[in-house]
Amino acid sequence: MCRNHDNSAVIGAPQLCDTGLEFYRSALAGGAVAGEVPECLLTMGLLRSLPGAGERLAPVPPDIAATGLTRPLELAVLAQQERLVELRTAFTAAEHAYQDVMQRSQPQIRILEGEEINLALENAVAACSEELLTVQPGGGRGEEYLADALPRDLALADRGVRQRTLYQHTVRSHGPTLAYIEQVSARGAQIRTLNEVFDRMIICDRSTAFIPAGARREAAAMVIQLPPLVEYLLKIYELMWERAEPVTYADGHQRPRLLTDRTRQNVLRLMVNGYTDEAIATRLGISTRTVSSHIQKASEQLGSRSRGHLGYIIAREGVLDGPLDDL
Repeated sequence: MCRNHDNSAVIGAPQLCDTGLEFYRSALAGGAVAGEVPECLLTMGLLRSLPGAGERLAPVPPDIAATGLTRPLELAVLAQQERLVELRTAFTAAEHAYQDVMQRSQPQIRILEGEEINLALENAVAACSEELLTVQPGGGRGEEYLADALPRDLALADRGVRQRTLYQHTVRSHGPTLAYIEQVSARGAQIRTLNEVFDRMIICDRSTAFIPAGARREAAAMVIQLPPLVEYLLKIYELMWERAEPVTYADGHQRPRLLTDRTRQNVLRLMVNGYTDEAIATRLGISTRTVSSHIQKASEQLGSRSRGHLGYIIAREGVLDGPLDDL
């Protein structure tokens, strides 16, 4: 029996105790041994009986002894691995069926976040084969954005994809956006502007729509492939398109007739309805400074002494119900 159990494990793999280790050293140095030996040496196969040597035991090299213990375990592991492969193979057909059905039944409304938005948009626009409808509020586009969009939109035009885009009137005084519009229009794209649009929207081939999913457009977006909802968004788009004014390049038509007066009328209407300058600027795609300028000029024309007084005069005189040149 082992006399020292300091290094032996109670359960699990056998362990060589201190006494057994010293006994094994002695056996290796002196050859076969007889008498009482530590049990751990027998359990681990480090001592074996010699044929025809009676009770004498000979030391066994550790690698050979280990093989005697590990081989059954390795065979058991191999059998389990074969069983695992058999199970996975048995489920392969079911997995293929599951993946096929899941791919065919993707959610028709999904929320995209962060980088997912641009990736999904790029893939959807690249796959457009017939029509691309876009609503881009907020005034002129950034030059970097336009530089990225121009080759893509020209390539769509070359593939015969019809393109219609709605901007706000303020792009008509933004040079980089006008240069972009001129180039895509020359390839058949149609551009119109409105004084106010409700929010960004992109519809590809009348089957997939992208709209914001929160106040921050770049943070989250909703991709919609539910036919009734896409159809509803298309109707909204067509209503805005009918109200919008085409962008043309003949002399004197870079801005719609009476654009300034129309903008001022909308500024005053929103002001009377309680909107702040910041909210008005966001809705009309203009700066807060421009909003303040329109309000100031209207105050001068109507002889008001304050913003509150201006609202009173507008309501009393029915200014917003009259012709545009009253402002």
